[in-house]
Amino acid sequence: MNSQTYHVAVVGATGAVGQQMVRLLEERQFPIHKLTLLASRRSAGKQVSFKGETITVKETTPEAFEGIDIALFSAGGSVSKQFAKEAVKRGALVIDNTNAFRMEPDVPLVVPEVNLEDIGKHQGIIANPNCSTIQMVVALKPIKDKYGLKRIIVSTYQAVSGAGNLALEELKEQSAKVLNGEAFTPEVLPVAKDKKKFQIAFNAIPQIDLFQENDYTLEEMKMVRETKKIMHDDTIEVAATCVRIPVFTGHSESIYVETEKEVNVEEVRQLLREAPGVIVEDNPAEQLYPLATRAAGRPEVFVGRIRRDLDRPNGLHLWVVSDNLLKGAAYNSIQIAEAYISKFQS
Repeated sequence: MNSQTYHVAVVGATGAVGQQMVRLLEERQFPIHKLTLLASRRSAGKQVSFKGETITVKETTPEAFEGIDIALFSAGGSVSKQFAKEAVKRGALVIDNTNAFRMEPDVPLVVPEVNLEDIGKHQGIIANPNCSTIQMVVALKPIKDKYGLKRIIVSTYQAVSGAGNLALEELKEQSAKVLNGEAFTPEVLPVAKDKKKFQIAFNAIPQIDLFQENDYTLEEMKMVRETKKIMHDDTIEVAATCVRIPVFTGHSESIYVETEKEVNVEEVRQLLREAPGVIVEDNPAEQLYPLATRAAGRPEVFVGRIRRDLDRPNGLHLWVVSDNLLKGAAYNSIQIAEAYISKFQS
């Protein structure tokens, strides 16, 4: 990393991911000479601690990006669409953690362990992929490189924190009320802007984001489209079923892949042990496998339950877990920023 320091902005600084971004910028000693925290008008005026100082959150406006070098966006797609290009116009590199620009052809969609070189293709905006996509492609990249990938079928078990702070509060309140036998009315999940709301406490909801015309949800289609873009391979067949479960933090995924070549399970384990950002937890005899409770607060992607399909020599099953607010969002964004200044600014 070069010796230059940067004026960094975090947009959505008071949200679940924004809070993690601020924490990681401090913990990882990102080279900052000034930090600007931006949010909605409603959140403006709140105070956040950073490196022993108190920073007052400001309202997000076009003028707020004057002098900003790097802007980390995590305030929702509509905010990114409104302000990201305003930031770029004023000279900032935007790293956007929303769905606003991910599939734009001139916007790199980056997971540093998978397609780091794409950072150099940016035209002012670099997109951070969907949380569930990130952990999957980190785990599958070494397998693709060695065996080739023909097909991916993934079922996700996604934490409530992926839907934001209001969803977290709803899970807490509903759980208490169910245990106490009290009545309640669901108000947030599965999707705040959809017509029906369902109980999340002690439940599993097979809907994350809005349904599309093909009966897949937008979350599922994000995984399909983003995987192909990140891996630079439109021929990979991808199908996803995304489910919200009553877990606070940590997305879990059951992944089945069909490879072009026959797989060797022990070789797969070794490839994953050597892969950047991956921790293998895979010992059935000792009941060792990834758990959301262990992944929470960790930046790595955890992989276990690695086994060959019973009927197909080129079929492989994996269980993949990661903290959706860290590797799935904030940490991946910071990694992109770090790679940008170390490899493309030196």
